[in-house]
Amino acid sequence: MPITRRFTLCKEERICSKLLIDRLFNGGNSHSMVAFPLRAVYVITDRNEMQGATLPQVKILVSVPKKHFKRAVKRNRVKRQVREAYRKNKYILLDKLQPMPNQEVLLAFIWLDNMLHASADVENKVCNLLQRIGEKIETDRKETIQE
Repeated sequence: MPITRRFTLCKEERICSKLLIDRLFNGGNSHSMVAFPLRAVYVITDRNEMQGATLPQVKILVSVPKKHFKRAVKRNRVKRQVREAYRKNKYILLDKLQPMPNQEVLLAFIWLDNMLHASADVENKVCNLLQRIGEKIETDRKETIQE
């Protein structure tokens, strides 16, 4: 029987809280990876006991600075492309996190280029970043098990 997966991106999967944003960028233990035109900043944290298994294990934030695109139409287009690419490929990362149910990942995608890119290019870069983050999480987990 195949596993049914929901390719959705609901409100709970987005970082809205100032506390979580501060933990992601000011925590000191966050990591960063670049796949031009995107940078991914992520941090692995412990889940609260109150959250339970109902809330998602990965929460994302998409940022497109006004410095790169003055017009909101272009900024919104890029954010839409990144969110759609993540929505389609989020199970690359979620499958790697399955053995660690008490951990959660806060992830921010930051746009670095002054030009628009095709949706297929953006999706390839998001996939690349998700795979690299998943591999890094997996190697870190194996190192902690061996210690």
